[in-house]
Amino acid sequence: MRRIRVLVTGMLLNGLLAWTASAQDVDIGAELYTDYCAACHGASGMGDGDMANMMTIPAPNLTLLASENDGDFPMLKMIHIIDGRTGVRAHGGPMPVFGRVFDSDGMGPENPYGSVLEVRGRVLSLALYLESIQK
Repeated sequence: MRRIRVLVTGMLLNGLLAWTASAQDVDIGAELYTDYCAACHGASGMGDGDMANMMTIPAPNLTLLASENDGDFPMLKMIHIIDGRTGVRAHGGPMPVFGRVFDSDGMGPENPYGSVLEVRGRVLSLALYLESIQK
């Protein structure tokens, strides 16, 4: 009986720790969104940023991504779009390649694996933030 209690307590704590890490990722993603995305997509993600009226391709409403995908947030697709380094875009795309932006944004060469992990962490944090603002 004691083993079961310990196991259940461990599972509950593990779930709580996972939620805390995710909440931290969302906070980091919100900061990244403000710094890199809000100018085009707007502070609320509705595509109404200050730069939106100067764009030839309208900035999409990022709060409707899940509803436009049968209620499921397209996490992997958003990660690929934000990172931008996967797929071929012959003449570029309307969005910056944030994988490269994040890679060159103040990270040192002292640990090449650390740089890769930092970039992927930023991309994931931003995607988690977008998931959190869905209507």
